[in-house]
Amino acid sequence: MNIIQLTGGRKGFHCLLFVLEKIRKISSGKEKGGAMPNTSARRAHADDLPAILDLLADDVLGRERENIGPPPHPDYLDAFQAISDDPNQFLAVFEVDGEIAGCLQLSFIPGLSRQGAWRGQIESVRISSGMRGAGLGREMITWAVDMCRERGCRLVQLASDKTRREAAEFYRSLGFVASHEGFKRSI
Repeated sequence: MNIIQLTGGRKGFHCLLFVLEKIRKISSGKEKGGAMPNTSARRAHADDLPAILDLLADDVLGRERENIGPPPHPDYLDAFQAISDDPNQFLAVFEVDGEIAGCLQLSFIPGLSRQGAWRGQIESVRISSGMRGAGLGREMITWAVDMCRERGCRLVQLASDKTRREAAEFYRSLGFVASHEGFKRSI
């Protein structure tokens, strides 16, 4: 048998060439995509807090609203402890080659609507500026959705600042739908 027979004729052959070219571009670093090498996810520990705070402040919006110190503001320590103590919260860090490169928070929310469905809420998704565009975000969100599924959630939701247009497109590419209008009020 030859490649054309294995891939279903001329159309399959062109598809195979496209896939091989895509793999070549990804492996050479000329195109984004693919799984991150040596990536792991785990529950955050207290000694991860400085790295998490650096991630939170590592963008235009975060620089304006975070007060990471040093030393870290005591409210961060209190919040970290509250998250750690709550079984319906999971603050995750993502390491690439042993270094923290991303974080997110999962909240598992019980509810009466949708026949008593639990929801997974994804918050505070951050990726270090040096790792953006390399595929880590896709891995992180896939991991988060899998965690929500394992916890019995029937719905996963997230919010993204309206100024983050690229983030909105990214979430759409992962199957999220902008189905509701969100509102916030500082108090």
